[in-house]
Amino acid sequence: MTLRPYFHDGIREAGCDEAGRGCLAGPVYAAAVILPKKYRNRELNDSKQLTRRQRERLRGEITSRAVAWGIASCSNTEIDTMNILRASITAMHRAIAELQVTPLLLLIDGNRFYTYGEIPHHTIVRGDATYLSIAAASVLAKTERDRFMEELDALFPQYGWRHNMGYPTREHRRAIAEYGTTPWHRLSFNLLDLQQELPFL
Repeated sequence: MTLRPYFHDGIREAGCDEAGRGCLAGPVYAAAVILPKKYRNRELNDSKQLTRRQRERLRGEITSRAVAWGIASCSNTEIDTMNILRASITAMHRAIAELQVTPLLLLIDGNRFYTYGEIPHHTIVRGDATYLSIAAASVLAKTERDRFMEELDALFPQYGWRHNMGYPTREHRRAIAEYGTTPWHRLSFNLLDLQQELPFL
């Protein structure tokens, strides 16, 4: 499946997406990507539909070929303070601020966003499976977050973060019940309800 290259032809667009909203631990990451207008890639898709190897290969191509890209995060303590929706959008704002080229339009995955400066935006449900720039952002956010959670796994191996990346798997919740929480857990989340296990995305 080939994703759409742009929303408006002739306008410099940045696609934005986040990774890690549903996790019990770790930051939420976001990325913003401006792709060249003539860029095409049949493999690029929503990061959840790709294998780890595909994501890592695409990450290298995106960072080398993009007109501009930025990655940022909101910590678990910020998530607990401001709620996950606001933290996700804040991480997107921080990623947009990292762009070395100013976009004229923002394409946002999902249905909620807070205006960034004077740049107009469109929210697009399943945008990461529709537009190349949003899919590229999803790959950067996902790979960056996975790398960070693997680093944390070396410090807290009992939670299985190398495999579950902080998502609420049964393994992760059982470890919380046995070992308690870490400084990286989101204390405002329901950490122990085994009946509300979510899939690892």
